[in-house]
Amino acid sequence: MTPRSPHPATATIVDDWARAWNGTDPRALGAQFTADGDYVDEAVGISFHGREEIAGWKARADSMIDAVHVTVRATHHDGARITVEAVYSGHLKGAPNPFAVPMTTTLDLDDQHRLIATDHDHYSLADVLAQSGLPADWTPPGPA
Repeated sequence: MTPRSPHPATATIVDDWARAWNGTDPRALGAQFTADGDYVDEAVGISFHGREEIAGWKARADSMIDAVHVTVRATHHDGARITVEAVYSGHLKGAPNPFAVPMTTTLDLDDQHRLIATDHDHYSLADVLAQSGLPADWTPPGPA
């Protein structure tokens, strides 16, 4: 459960976003976005446009990371922007150790404040790799 915000819509949006990340249906994450929404993973340096690509990113994350989990610690609401402070955790497949790193996500909402228009995730890839016991130059295997 998301720590309560004075804005009820904030809690619902963040709860749904975290539930989608913590769930097993990639389409649930894509459904949180506008049809032309954008998702940017700043640590990895990639972005996705539209619900299908965003769902595809969640599916790829699930295929590479066991027990992907987002634990929301705090939310801040300012107009159409929600800032989420969280812990991003999981276990990269083939890595000797799991990871749990701090993450900050900014969610910019649509005009009705019901769906996510843009998501920017910020966390340290170096910390993920170090905690996982992988070398700093490790890259994930390509699609099978």
